Amino acid sequence: MKTFCGRANPTTGAMEWLEEDENYDYHQEIARSRYADMLHDKDRNTKYYQGIRAAVSRVKERGEKAIVLDIGTGTGLLSMMAASAGADFCYAIEVFKPMANAAVKIVEKNGFRDKIKVINKHSTEVTVGPDGDMQCRANILVTELFDTELIGEGALPTYEHAHKYLVQEGCEAVPHRATVYVQLVESKRMWSWNKLFPVHVEAEDGEKMIVSPSEMENCPGVPSVCDIQLNQMPSSDFTILSDVVTMFSVDFSKPVRSASTYYRVQLEPIKSGKAQIVLSWWDIDMDPSGMISCTMAPYWVKSTSAFQWRDHWMQCVYFLPNEEPVLQGEKVYLTACRDQYSVWYKLEKARGEEENKADVHVESPVCRCQAHLLWNRPRFGELNDQNRTQQYVKSLMKVLKTDSVCLCISDGSLLPVLAHYLGAKQVFTLENSALSCSVMEKCMHPARIDLYYPANHLEDKIKIIEARPELLTSSHLEDKKISVLVGEPFFTTSLLPWHNLYFWYARTAVTSHLTSNVTVLPQSASLHMMIVEFQDLWRIRSPCGTCEGFDVQTMDDMINNSLNFRESKEAEPHPLWEYPCKSLSDPQKVLTFDFRKTVPQHCLSTEGSVNLLRKGKSHGAVLWMEYHLAADISVNTGLMQISNEKGNCEWNPHCKQAVYFFSSVIESETLSDLPSAVTYAINFDTKTGEIAMDFKLL
Repeated sequence: MKTFCGRANPTTGAMEWLEEDENYDYHQEIARSRYADMLHDKDRNTKYYQGIRAAVSRVKERGEKAIVLDIGTGTGLLSMMAASAGADFCYAIEVFKPMANAAVKIVEKNGFRDKIKVINKHSTEVTVGPDGDMQCRANILVTELFDTELIGEGALPTYEHAHKYLVQEGCEAVPHRATVYVQLVESKRMWSWNKLFPVHVEAEDGEKMIVSPSEMENCPGVPSVCDIQLNQMPSSDFTILSDVVTMFSVDFSKPVRSASTYYRVQLEPIKSGKAQIVLSWWDIDMDPSGMISCTMAPYWVKSTSAFQWRDHWMQCVYFLPNEEPVLQGEKVYLTACRDQYSVWYKLEKARGEEENKADVHVESPVCRCQAHLLWNRPRFGELNDQNRTQQYVKSLMKVLKTDSVCLCISDGSLLPVLAHYLGAKQVFTLENSALSCSVMEKCMHPARIDLYYPANHLEDKIKIIEARPELLTSSHLEDKKISVLVGEPFFTTSLLPWHNLYFWYARTAVTSHLTSNVTVLPQSASLHMMIVEFQDLWRIRSPCGTCEGFDVQTMDDMINNSLNFRESKEAEPHPLWEYPCKSLSDPQKVLTFDFRKTVPQHCLSTEGSVNLLRKGKSHGAVLWMEYHLAADISVNTGLMQISNEKGNCEWNPHCKQAVYFFSSVIESETLSDLPSAVTYAINFDTKTGEIAMDFKLL
């Protein structure tokens, strides 16, 4: 059997469906899973174990047999905890077949074969009765079905079904309850992930401005949660407008309702400002008394030194549909609406009691402007980065002449408008989808005319072409030759930094439409690399061995086997501003790509070594791209600076960097210890647009 997997092809900029071995899909699923991260989450595991022990003893004290239902068992860890805490029998449910097979092996290896039955089904398909999957209903319900948003993995419908069909009334539940907390903040940085700010351009003939169309201004955006490591957001990047309040809680030991509903709280702002963002997180109590608790609260709320890092549960950023001015001490109502899988918020001024009881519409917000469908949140942040825009403005001013005919190749970029404002005679922009064409049209003539914002009416000066580069014809270009070819470059299908090299392939495809002395901006790009030690990110790829005294080696082997399923290990994208690391080597330029020439037929490869300058654990290499726009002007997608002698790194916050984890981590406590250097071999295959790499620690 074969399976089809979607992968972006960096040479065409398109998603392609590749036929893969039937095992590929689940190898990817396992290799990129967060199982290791959960097994390393000491706080979570300890609290679950304490909660399970307490629940088993409460049932035993009542003189009953302890029958456990563990939904989403994964490695079988929670069932093994229950069995060793004295449970009489455990039903461990796991829908993902490779995982269920691993759980069977792990349970056997730890000697619980007679106490735990692994059931490879969705919990809603489990049957109860003499001939069923379960002999009888359980009286202890144990689950770990939560994501950062709490309900995004379907916890509510799963609990609802379990209470109806799989557990006894009045059962014990671990966790016993979850509570969701919220805090209102103002944050230009976070708000820039959701709205397009005005862009100021100093041109020859005065200041110009790109403004977002009113449709975009007033769009509520997309309902999907923005989950981030809020602990990496410095307090200078947001202003707290309210105390932390409890939004809602769910008692898992009683029947749960998953139907759409809403919750409303009254807030009294502690500071005046613009309410833009609702920050949210949850905690879970493992026992009814709330003595055993696990919290996701960020650093400014939870003043504890024992900070548990985790990547499977983070914190949520919700964008209000519009920014609302609030005054200190003047009450407002915050409403949380939810369906089975997601939550969204709105804020209203407090009016008469009766008025506020009026209907709350629970429909989920829908993006009407299409920009939120085209640009993800980091992309909004990138477009709003004035310093970055300034680099493009400076370099365009250097290369544009009054007779310049300009072609822009990037997805949903503001470059065509910048090029027009800075004096190009004619601008064409090549868009790869109807969606990006539509958004670009809106940006070029927003239906908003007032004194302060003369609208960007540009439809005759900028022509949008929806065509693939290789299908571009002279008639698209009105028989003109292109004298300036520009790109950021940015493409929505790019996953890894070098996937934006699609610009080079597009440049090669349109060669016949370029003048012989064409200016290409950026003129070239380079790939950079550095060896780092991660503060915490290493955990997601680190073997666990034993967890709370149970042998989970089988899981380590399974993850390792999946990581090695491809001949060469692959780099993976991570937004490193969220994951602190320190540099162990200097950054090194390893490959250069010259956009003034077409893509060569042969591969580009390089070998070399990089010296380790600091002691530490070499967890892996980080790779990123730099684009050289014009003489002395470049845009960097990776390392912004090494901020101190300890080697702490600051990363571009709008881009994901590529991380290649080393399979064996070598610690050098002092510089005289080995390793002293890392050798690398990096190969850019021009046929596939992919980069293969290999590292050895000397």
